[in-house]
Amino acid sequence: MEVAGPAPSGSGRPTTLDCALPMEALEQTPAIARAAEDAGFAGMWANDTQHNPFVSLAVAAQSTTRIELGTGIAVAFARSPMVTAQTAWDLNRLSAGRFLLGLGTQVRAHIERRFGVAWDPPVSKLREYIQALRAIWRTWQDGAPLRVSGKYYNLNLMSPFFNPGPNAHPRIPVLVAGVNEGLCRLAGEAADGFILHPMHSVAYLKDFVLPHVAEGAARAGRSHRDVAIVAPVMIAAGDTPEELGAAVERARARVAFYGSTPSYRLLLEILGHGELADRLRQMVSARRMNEIASVVPDEVLNAIIIRGSYEEAGRELRVRYAGLADRVFSYWPFTIAERAGWSRMAEAFRGAG
Repeated sequence: MEVAGPAPSGSGRPTTLDCALPMEALEQTPAIARAAEDAGFAGMWANDTQHNPFVSLAVAAQSTTRIELGTGIAVAFARSPMVTAQTAWDLNRLSAGRFLLGLGTQVRAHIERRFGVAWDPPVSKLREYIQALRAIWRTWQDGAPLRVSGKYYNLNLMSPFFNPGPNAHPRIPVLVAGVNEGLCRLAGEAADGFILHPMHSVAYLKDFVLPHVAEGAARAGRSHRDVAIVAPVMIAAGDTPEELGAAVERARARVAFYGSTPSYRLLLEILGHGELADRLRQMVSARRMNEIASVVPDEVLNAIIIRGSYEEAGRELRVRYAGLADRVFSYWPFTIAERAGWSRMAEAFRGAG
């Protein structure tokens, strides 16, 4: 584990509260997006799991007017830079400048076995990917010749027939998601933001992410304040002891699931529980998946999740990330059925400011 020097101060921007779109939502997306906007959330994030996040956000863009819409995340290497550039260009136009492009690299097994794409070193490839995106957008907006010549991507053809032309909203923030220092540094060097893993802790954010982001920014002659920090947070909220207990155990199970993945060992190691990650991985290998949640101690859980009533969760969310993150949102998705609780949390979050 490599821990950088002292954490830099925050960006100075006030922390805003976003929400997540349910991964199973598709036909329901317009209603959910409108309800989230009405509840006062600043942004909504869609992930690249059961449905294409770009499709979901295109639908959401047509049914809202204020809320920002981001991919949290889209798998970069499953799509060519040209495909992603065009999709993002169109989404920012449809949403009148409300789109945020969050990109992740995914782990090797998914890239090779789910997407059928060759695995390459992710940091250098994603750097080139981001450079390609911006080169494509410059071609469309300013008429600059398309000249991308790199190790992974070579792009030099853009005839008028395929050129969408200038966009009234040409600036598209690009955010990088990751866990290890390489992607933290890349975010500081080349991106507009960094999206944390939901199993993060404040210790990981302060002692690892922020210093490495600042290191990457310094290398590129930028300020760490140019890089927005986005934190999806596991929240266990409930109004009764039974509801709260069930929510906590749901979060414990998800921590166990993520903790069993070798790529995420660092998140537990920073908490002094690297051996827990090893044990979880061994249990999964032994086909004891149904037992893994039982070995996650409260000490670990409390460092990762926020628990309490919806009002308590909203206030704690604001206090915990003040000066550390620019945007926060519940890892668990916003739903219309639970709209009253979410609205209470949002109101408490705003009041805590």
